[in-house]
Amino acid sequence: MAIVTSFERLSEEDKYQRFMERIEAGEKIEADDWMPDEYRMTLIKLIAMHGISEIMGALPEKEWVPKAPTLRRKLGIMAKVQDEMGHGQLLLRVAEDLMAPLGKTREEIMQDLFSGNLKFHNVFHMPAPTWGDAGLIGWLVDGAAIITQTNMLDASYGPYARALKRICAEEVFHAQHGESIILALAEGTKEQKEMLQGALNRWWDALLMFFGPDSPSTTGTSKQDITIKYRIRTKTNEQLRQDFFTKYVPRILSIGLQLPDETMHYDETEGKWIYRQPDWNQFKEIIRNNGPKSKERLRLRELSYRHNAWVREALSGSKATV
Repeated sequence: MAIVTSFERLSEEDKYQRFMERIEAGEKIEADDWMPDEYRMTLIKLIAMHGISEIMGALPEKEWVPKAPTLRRKLGIMAKVQDEMGHGQLLLRVAEDLMAPLGKTREEIMQDLFSGNLKFHNVFHMPAPTWGDAGLIGWLVDGAAIITQTNMLDASYGPYARALKRICAEEVFHAQHGESIILALAEGTKEQKEMLQGALNRWWDALLMFFGPDSPSTTGTSKQDITIKYRIRTKTNEQLRQDFFTKYVPRILSIGLQLPDETMHYDETEGKWIYRQPDWNQFKEIIRNNGPKSKERLRLRELSYRHNAWVREALSGSKATV
């Protein structure tokens, strides 16, 4: 006979109240704990998107593995690509555990990516035509990722918080790897400096869009409000963007680069950076998979997924869904 606990006898409203008390007390929620549907679905969308973005994010730099200027640089960028793929696998496992009670699997995450139902991060839809772009991804894109991810290191969902501790530790090395490339170019020839400035110009709007818009959604409640309510993170998109500016604008200027936004300045009175907004309509198009490299990278990922189905089949002992 199944034993019914006192918690199971509670109404859904009382369970939610107990859950929020745990959240407010700073307790960690684990995969087998009761959680409201909104919390579970928010985590699944966030972590699946994060995991897929780590995997898709390896593709722009993967293009530079055979073209890196020295053997040392080749080894460095190969190691970084390998790390990013590992981060993706770690996060998809976390998402998979959340999906299990809903009868869903990791296979469905991949199919959602290919069908367009699951988005990947806007920055990874962009081209990386020069070695300067490869360095800038490591320095500023990974730098932006660190700012976002460290904001969730104390996330209320325990498995995600623990995964982020490992990921953030490795991302610090990735940012240092990118910074090394950037400094070498900044101290190089006139052509190398121009290459670097060109990369910054290309990536500037994507970097601003990295943190997402700060306005509420059309339904009146934004995703950022929900994640803050459940203590998955603590800062808004704009607060994170301001943190990025504070950390990186002085560094960008210190190596002789020019900001692509001539209006940008720090307002002492308001205590924040004033900057020209990117085109948020373009952002919407990019995340709809209409970015410069969206179709190409999705096609590459889908082909790889299908061609390597035999590996998943061998590991699982059953025929894999391709």
